[in-house]
Amino acid sequence: MRPLPKLTPENEFFWTSGADGTLRFQYCEACGRYLHPPTVGCPGCGRPPEVRAVSGRATVAGVTVNHQPWLPDMEIPYVIAVVALEDDPLVRLTTLIVDAEPDTVAIGLPVAVRFEQHDDVWLPVFAPTGEPVAEDATFPEPVPAPPAPMVRTEKFESQVALTGIGMSEVGRRLGRPPLSLAIDACRAAVADAGLTMDDIDGLSTYPGGGAKDGGHSEGGIYPVAEALGIAPTWFCGTMETPGQSGAVVNAMLAVAAGLCRHVLCFRTVWETTSIAWGNRRNSGVDGARRVSGDMEWRLPYGAMSAGNWIALMASHYFHRYGATREQLGWIPVTARAGAAHNSYAIYKAPLTIDDYLGARMITTPFGLFDCDVPCDGSVALVVSAVDTAYDRPHPPVLVEAVGTQMAERMSWDQGTLLHEPMVDGPSAHLWQRTDLVPADVDVALLYDGFSFNALSWLEGLGFCGRGEGAAYVEGGHRIALGGELPLNPHGGQLSAGRLHGYGFLHEAVVQLRGHGGGRQVADAEVAVASTGGGHPGGTFLFTRG
Repeated sequence: MRPLPKLTPENEFFWTSGADGTLRFQYCEACGRYLHPPTVGCPGCGRPPEVRAVSGRATVAGVTVNHQPWLPDMEIPYVIAVVALEDDPLVRLTTLIVDAEPDTVAIGLPVAVRFEQHDDVWLPVFAPTGEPVAEDATFPEPVPAPPAPMVRTEKFESQVALTGIGMSEVGRRLGRPPLSLAIDACRAAVADAGLTMDDIDGLSTYPGGGAKDGGHSEGGIYPVAEALGIAPTWFCGTMETPGQSGAVVNAMLAVAAGLCRHVLCFRTVWETTSIAWGNRRNSGVDGARRVSGDMEWRLPYGAMSAGNWIALMASHYFHRYGATREQLGWIPVTARAGAAHNSYAIYKAPLTIDDYLGARMITTPFGLFDCDVPCDGSVALVVSAVDTAYDRPHPPVLVEAVGTQMAERMSWDQGTLLHEPMVDGPSAHLWQRTDLVPADVDVALLYDGFSFNALSWLEGLGFCGRGEGAAYVEGGHRIALGGELPLNPHGGQLSAGRLHGYGFLHEAVVQLRGHGGGRQVADAEVAVASTGGGHPGGTFLFTRG
């Protein structure tokens, strides 16, 4: 059944507003602005907002036609959209477009609210008004915070290094307990660093123990410490970090602060086995009938996957900059060429641009090969104090800079529509913490949960200008091995498998050690890596030690 929002004192006015056919939002009289989602106080002045009726008219600002059967009571295809309110275009709703053929819904389409009652909830959906599409429609963009300057000249990054990496078996549906995958990866990383478990005095992971049944965790710090026989001086397992790799930043900070010398970081996924064992839907969310928090604004509309949410932004980007699916397709096509030289990659068979364009549609503009590959596997790495790093079996990988800043709203519809959320902040922050520039980078390991994610990171990190990413990747020449900026030579998550960010860190070490074999970038000395994709993003700049 379709998930419905859980009514609370904060949101009940919104989800029951349709009882009299009127759409309502919070409004701050002092600041003259509408607020959404509902909040306890205006971010501008702190005053409690009032509830005010709006016109119910809006314009489609992002649109995706979903072809994936997420919910049995929602017939595919159906049209998910982000609509911008006529009363305030910076206030938007993720919703459904009804009473319209999917191929007639376009950005710039004027729409008006209707309500669908489900139990005690009135879902606002929108239908075309009959007015023509404004093909040249533009929409205001929120302004991100400026990059934060360094608070002191000494960088914690210079006090740490990556000294060991490990990876478990990786496969589509291994049927193994996730803890066994984590232990394999952890033991491999410690051995690769030339250490023993007695040397490990810190543990760090994302997202911790709370997400095990969803296929996103091995159980967290406690079972891993127990299985490895480690009594850490410092440990951390959490998901509210700058990207999944925020656990690695936490480890670096702990080492630089002198809390520990060698921190073992690990990340385990077992999504495909978790689904087979009946722990979760294929969408990545559980089967709860009532949802709250961030998910309540998307799941009731059948926007069950990050693919739907990011596709809405991709559609807006395509509209604004004239990008095409064929241009975007060179990201997965090039990734597959690299995966052919990666022993652990899930898919290695050649992929052509015609294969890409001919694949089944998932949620427009994304086809099958725009989506990463769910898998089972674990990755671990060792963060060490830099003064110990040169005693290890392999040359260390040094940390030049990290980017962690949250400069935008963490929202899928209230923030930017030009790129994946939480890209610009960590990107700008990264370059604030180094004298290096994008032209110094030899290899880019950029999060590609969907092909558009990688495009967003290319632009955010300054390898090309805003709106230039599609042309930058077209033909694949610039991003291929031997090109101007080799992108994800291991295959990324689009071909190697969704190791949820940590595969990029693993590959950064492989490349800077010169151990890439047939996918090795010649003379790689500087690597940039990013994680994110549905989370606040995080970035790293690594150099060869």
